[in-house]
Amino acid sequence: MRTDLFDFDLPPESIALRPASPRDSARMLVVQGDGVLRDHVVSELPKWLEAGDQLVVNDTKVIAAQLSGRRIGRPTEPRIDATLIKRLDGSRWQALVRPAKKLVEGDIIRFGNEGKVCLLGHLDAQVERKGEEGEVTLSFSFHGPALDQAIDDLGVTPLPPYIASKRDVDERDAQDYQTMFAQAEGAVAAPTAGLHFTPALESALRAHGVGIHTVTLHVGAGTFLPVKAEDTEGHRMHAEWGRISAETAAALNQARADRGRIVAVGTTSLRLLESAAAEDGMIEPFADETSIFITPGYRFRGVDILLTNFHLPRSTLFMLVSAFAGLDTMKRAYTHAIAKGYRFYSYGDACLLFRDNQ
Repeated sequence: MRTDLFDFDLPPESIALRPASPRDSARMLVVQGDGVLRDHVVSELPKWLEAGDQLVVNDTKVIAAQLSGRRIGRPTEPRIDATLIKRLDGSRWQALVRPAKKLVEGDIIRFGNEGKVCLLGHLDAQVERKGEEGEVTLSFSFHGPALDQAIDDLGVTPLPPYIASKRDVDERDAQDYQTMFAQAEGAVAAPTAGLHFTPALESALRAHGVGIHTVTLHVGAGTFLPVKAEDTEGHRMHAEWGRISAETAAALNQARADRGRIVAVGTTSLRLLESAAAEDGMIEPFADETSIFITPGYRFRGVDILLTNFHLPRSTLFMLVSAFAGLDTMKRAYTHAIAKGYRFYSYGDACLLFRDNQ
């Protein structure tokens, strides 16, 4: 499909720079299967679900993946900023660096911030390989848990560019940019639909008879990248690692057999469930990478309802929700949301989408 079909104009003031407080006080636009739009708040989510429905949340935890340092070992030592995007093994990460043109393979980058102590006071990494669009493979001087601790000591929360370009990262973001379900370290971006949940909302859902299950998909920085190709067929998705346990798969399959609906909390949970779904809709255990790219025309097998945020124009995520609820419906929903003052993107409000039944 043509990429420009997924374009829309968004006023800059619609971009949320802080989350709602409390989290479940965020607004929630309900998009019904027949295209009817209803304005609600996230705390009312239980009213839209039925006993036996099963929520699936992503328990990935965002790491302090934004590192700053300098190239060393050559006459000049320019500043280098790196965002870790994918763990390759115990000592190597794929990263986006700026300015990439200042680096060649074999260069050493020394990361460190004054006032922070990290083992020997700094963290070195060698540029092992340079790729396209500023991607490099960094081989660090530490390994395993020692490297994880060093990154945590020296790094900061990697806020999305549409927030980071408007204000500095601060201590609040370390808490605000994690969901209450965060357990498995490895993401460089939050599964933002999960940011709306509170213990009170979880209790209300369980009291209503709704089950809650966790899966893991380590969200990469590719989620922020625009689709540059003129046609969706020309876009390449970045692979992300995910896991669905045998226990979770069995529970979801039993619920579906009992006519319960599967509710994905976020596009990350949905993409993982669809990656693991068989043709008949059965969810299979999964532990692998996925680069699934969902556009209109895709036949959904594993998910019935989607809770998600409002996404960027021309993004793979807006394409996904358009596949789920219908392109015309989502364009109308976004026009309504902008007119009504809904807040967009990672710290913004939510949509509850029911599958297109047209």
